Amino acid sequence: MTYRIAINGYGRIGRCVLRAFYESTSYSDMRLVAVNDLADIANLSHLTRYDSTHGRFLGSVEMSSEAAQKNLIVNGDKIRVFNERDVRKLPWSELEVDLVMECSGAFKDRETAQLHTAGGASKVLFSQPAESDVDATLVYGINHETLPPSATIVSNASCTTNCIVPVLKTIDEVFKIESGVITTIHSAMNDQPVIDSYHDDDLRKTRSAMQSIIPVDTALAKGIERIL
Repeated sequence: MTYRIAINGYGRIGRCVLRAFYESTSYSDMRLVAVNDLADIANLSHLTRYDSTHGRFLGSVEMSSEAAQKNLIVNGDKIRVFNERDVRKLPWSELEVDLVMECSGAFKDRETAQLHTAGGASKVLFSQPAESDVDATLVYGINHETLPPSATIVSNASCTTNCIVPVLKTIDEVFKIESGVITTIHSAMNDQPVIDSYHDDDLRKTRSAMQSIIPVDTALAKGIERIL
């Protein structure tokens, strides 16, 4: 039986999910069947093929349109492409989707995840921290074995949580941690302008990412608290 996966949100993380899937030999019983993103298929295809950090995709990437259906064809596999803002309109039931990789960053709780399950998907995995009402928040190698079989909506925590929790767990087991302060540093974030420009809700982020050191809040403490 083939496990069928869809990706909602084909940005930085969504593309890395696809790339990791095809670069591994461990997923022969799984298949990527759909991608949903607001960008047009030419952009999706181009950014799948070329990556400024990871280099060129080693396989083949093509695109096609058949009877109003758009497809990415990766290593010969046809992946349906949708540009749907309202996820309730996505045909997860028709495509028999077992798991939606929720990588859009727009959804973060049980209510919004259930838009996918209501559409026919069996399970949802957030690529980001979610609210506490999800079934579990996991860091692989730390607490993934605690995942109950009944879980349908799960968070994979944040990038920083995945980096720091293995270190904190080791220190805490050996020495015990009472309190701490952690700083995470990114060279730039995708919502920062290259030159000074406008930002919707954070005046600090109006400044150039190339010339500024900009402090922002993170959800790191929330992620650590749930896992350790």
